[in-house]
Amino acid sequence: MTELARRLLAEYLGTALLVTVVVGSGIAAQQLSPNDIGVQLLENSTATVLGLAVLILVFGPVSGAHLNPVVSLADWLLGRRHGTGLPRGDLLGYVAAQVAGGGSGAILANVMFDRPAVQISTQHRITSGHLIAEVVATAGLVAVVFALARSGRAALSAAAVAAYIGAAYWFTSSTSFANPAVTVGRVFSDTFAGIAPASAPGYIAAQIVGALIGLALVTVLYPATAATAADNAVVPGDTTATH
Repeated sequence: MTELARRLLAEYLGTALLVTVVVGSGIAAQQLSPNDIGVQLLENSTATVLGLAVLILVFGPVSGAHLNPVVSLADWLLGRRHGTGLPRGDLLGYVAAQVAGGGSGAILANVMFDRPAVQISTQHRITSGHLIAEVVATAGLVAVVFALARSGRAALSAAAVAAYIGAAYWFTSSTSFANPAVTVGRVFSDTFAGIAPASAPGYIAAQIVGALIGLALVTVLYPATAATAADNAVVPGDTTATH
């Protein structure tokens, strides 16, 4: 297996397992606490935080554990000038693997809980507040990932990224999807964790806007220099990822 194929497999598996954690814990929460949405969110967010941290540690040394198209896009954009980021050809492969993984993860979660393998969510989530929340959540996530990388603290990413996502579950009205691949995956689960197809494009657009804002913040707060060549913020071997 080539190095690129190995990295793409890691991105596929990592994203699939991330969505399995998100959707599976959402289904379990709905079953365990059917009359208390607050407890459902607590159960869902706790499982996601723990699962995300582990997935970053497992897949980070292989592919960088992006597990998120906007993180891969940000890595490519930041590294273009010095040629240190994700190559354009690899970017397309990463995004395809992540999106495919998102759909596979939702199917796996559905099957584990004896639900139809493929469902289409009826959870309509689009409001102006939700879209603003996705911009904020994604901007913060990208800022955390690349601030750690540019300041030489990428080893802290598993704990920091998981902690940020756990907090964002609660301080954003959208519960912080902050990931186009996860958003696509959650379309295929008609559960507490799902999102209706009509809502997904708006979320993804907001996530892209948020990623660009996060990148702008990083470049201002942590300017790259020729000496540090810090634009290789997320490369294979770094332990950086997202929800």
